[in-house]
Amino acid sequence: MRPLLSWAGWRAALARTYSPGPSAGYRGASGAQGYVRNPPVGTCDLQGELDRFGGISVRLARLDALDRLDAAAFQKGLQAAVQQWRSEGRTAVWLHIPILQSRFIAPAASLGFCFHHAESDSSTLTLWLGEGPSRLPGYASHQVGVAGAVFDESTRKILVVQDRNKLKNMWKFPGGLSEPGEDIGDTAVREVFEETGIKSEFRSLLSIRQQHTNPGAFGKSDMYIICRLKPYSFTIKFCQHECLRCEWMDLNDLAKTENTTPITSRVARLLLYGYREGFDKIDLTVEELPAVHTGLFYKLYHKELPENYKTMKGID
Repeated sequence: MRPLLSWAGWRAALARTYSPGPSAGYRGASGAQGYVRNPPVGTCDLQGELDRFGGISVRLARLDALDRLDAAAFQKGLQAAVQQWRSEGRTAVWLHIPILQSRFIAPAASLGFCFHHAESDSSTLTLWLGEGPSRLPGYASHQVGVAGAVFDESTRKILVVQDRNKLKNMWKFPGGLSEPGEDIGDTAVREVFEETGIKSEFRSLLSIRQQHTNPGAFGKSDMYIICRLKPYSFTIKFCQHECLRCEWMDLNDLAKTENTTPITSRVARLLLYGYREGFDKIDLTVEELPAVHTGLFYKLYHKELPENYKTMKGID
């Protein structure tokens, strides 16, 4: 077993790991990210990345000899670094700790760090260095569930399921949680296929439900979105692990039955209205637009906008 690093040994390891090259200094004028420059000899050796808000991000996974780092030495080094950053007017510290180095959480907590969030392989702690109460943004507060209302206009049939593991087996639309980085429409199409074997295409967004302190979302807030989908296959091959029953039901019957959830009943009636009066009256369509962040795009959902209003041609 290799010996744990002493404080002096850790100082040397940190210097090797975080020492930037000639061009790695923080470019404050441009607002870009970069490494904080090496401090003067005898001050602080623990370094991180300076963000555009004046905060410091320290990623322990980048430390070469992390597996041999002593917790007491870490606490001493972190304390010295925090003092240095505070004197430089930094606003906050973001400390990213890999799960296998969780022994460093307690030393950080003793210096005032608090949990911000955790993922499958790491946790992130924060320390506010600015004046007054912390102004750091909280982590994601909502989970997003998406369901697909697959409606066959030629037969006026709608695809519905009954969940297997429910106390009350009421009819509902197939759906599930959206994956990270997955568009809403893609979630609906994927979940419908996984649960029922039906292939479909996204047509529009129909409704959004927001619910707080949801037991199914670990007591957090929950967004539940229902999309209108067009079917491209019709033979049901439902997943028996998730579903008790699955069938094509007449839309009018679904709108009238009491054996369904309130949101399913409301959306069924919304679909019936759209089917009879025109889906343009109920659909929220989607368009991809460029984000303010260079190279990124987002999806915007809204009622259909006439082309002349999109271009503002001929509009006084």
